[in-house]
Order: sequence, then structure tokens, then C-alpha cells
Amino acid sequence: MLERYKTVRSTGSKEIVIKKSRFIGHVMPVETEESAVAFIEEMKKKHWNATHNCSAYMIGERDEIQKQSDDGEPSGTAGKPILEVIRNQGLKNVAIVVTRYFGGIMLGAGGLIRAYTDGAVAAIEAGDSITRVLHREVFVELDYTWLGKVENELRSRNTRMGETMFADKVTLTCLPLNQEKDIFIEWMVDLTQGQSVITEGERFYFIEGE
Repeated sequence: MLERYKTVRSTGSKEIVIKKSRFIGHVMPVETEESAVAFIEEMKKKHWNATHNCSAYMIGERDEIQKQSDDGEPSGTAGKPILEVIRNQGLKNVAIVVTRYFGGIMLGAGGLIRAYTDGAVAAIEAGDSITRVLHREVFVELDYTWLGKVENELRSRNTRMGETMFADKVTLTCLPLNQEKDIFIEWMVDLTQGQSVITEGERFYFIEGE
């Protein structure tokens, strides 16, 4: 799993007008090629009367899956520019459709490339680009006499926290950055003078800054 990657927060759409043609950029975060294809088909069905529904998507930790479609526009003037926007913005696991309603004025190859580029950028703005950062669950079981001190130290360290479980002992769910997990555990052992039981759990992505 990647330690961090950029994607979009949610599905979104934004329209721009270029020489009387309407270009509507649609974006969706996707985890699989099947969901990307389904999203593209959904947009084609919704905008069945549009002149073109051009698309591109990029999926995988190493961008293993990359597809594009000009949907009837001259070769290389629509799908490729959309894919280039995804690549240039460093996004992963994203599908974009740019719908065009022809306004009667020919744009030429260069104009089409610029228009579909702008449509893809508009889509990403609507979807809100974010960075997802990998965290690791670290469960810290300790006596109640340690609770106040440890909680204060965790707050001062700005450690992301999950559920706290209360039983004979208290178990704190800490969520340090995955890449800092070993340093965090070493720090916790020192802080509790070896009197805590520490176990590791699952890994989760959280949005940076939230």
C-alpha cells in the first residue's frame, strides 16, 4: 500500500462554455476498472443526446490501468488530454468524463485539446482533490494509573486516535502514520516504562489535514 497518494474526495461535475460548445467535466474516485467503466456508462446514459462523452481513467498504486476514449472526436484530441491532466496532477484512482454539446463552431485539433484539458481540470475542481495518508492501528493496553499521562502526551504529539475501550485495563487505539509506526511504538514503550501491552492492527487511509 502506498504511504500517501492524491485522488478526489467525491463525485462532482462542472460546466464550462468554449465558443458556444458546452463542456461538462465529471469526475469520480474509483478503486477498480469495473467501477470506472460503470461511471463512464452512467454519464453516457445521462447525457445520451450529447455530441461526445470522452473519458479517461487511471487506477492502481503504480498506475497499472490507464484507459482513454475520444468517443468520436479526432484521434488524440480528447481522451489523451484528459488522461494527461490526471497524470500531471498526480492523481490516482480517478475516472473523468468530459461531455460535449456542440455549439456550432469548429475548434480545430488544438482547440479541442485545450477544451478537453480545461474540462478535465474543471471536473477535478468539482471533485475536490485530496491527499490520502496511510495510518496504522496501534493498540495500547495499560493500567488506569497511566491513562492521564499517556493521553496528555498523545494530545501534545497530535496523534490521531480511535476508540478507547474500558475494561479491567484501558486500551487506547492510536493511529500513527504507518511509516512512523515503529518509532511510535518505541516511544510508547519508553513513556509507559514498559508497563503497557502494545499490539498492531489494520492499516487505514485518512485524508491529510482532517
